[in-house]
Amino acid sequence: MSLQEQLEKDFLFAFKAKDKVKTAVLRMVKTAVKNKQVELGRPLNDNEVLAVLIKEAKQREDSISQFRKGGREDLALKEEQELEVLQRYLPKQLSLEEVEKEVDVAIEKLGVSSLKEMGKVMSYLMQKYTGQIDGKKLNQIVRQKLSS
Repeated sequence: MSLQEQLEKDFLFAFKAKDKVKTAVLRMVKTAVKNKQVELGRPLNDNEVLAVLIKEAKQREDSISQFRKGGREDLALKEEQELEVLQRYLPKQLSLEEVEKEVDVAIEKLGVSSLKEMGKVMSYLMQKYTGQIDGKKLNQIVRQKLSS
């Protein structure tokens, strides 16, 4: 079953179970996926659907931090609930130690030695671990390893 089919199935189940939060989140995701399909003019594959989910999750994370800065804990909690629903569909994130280990392996494998070649390591790892590594965290680690 494709990721898009799973989202549709879970949406119908949540709708029938009257789970308002999950229904709302999955409805937004379905809309975002549909918009991306219209934009590209073709059905999306699982990696493209995953990219939409990652984008939606990042938006929730940004909203949570903004609401907390603004003292709106009620809205931050709502966004956290939505983020929890989205995270069920995302691959498990690599731990900091795992990311550092993979960066070391990639640097050695690609023969990279300077910050100018940082893009090679970044693109290699982002492709290898699609959805499992946060780009900002990876950028910091690669920059740190190549600077030392």
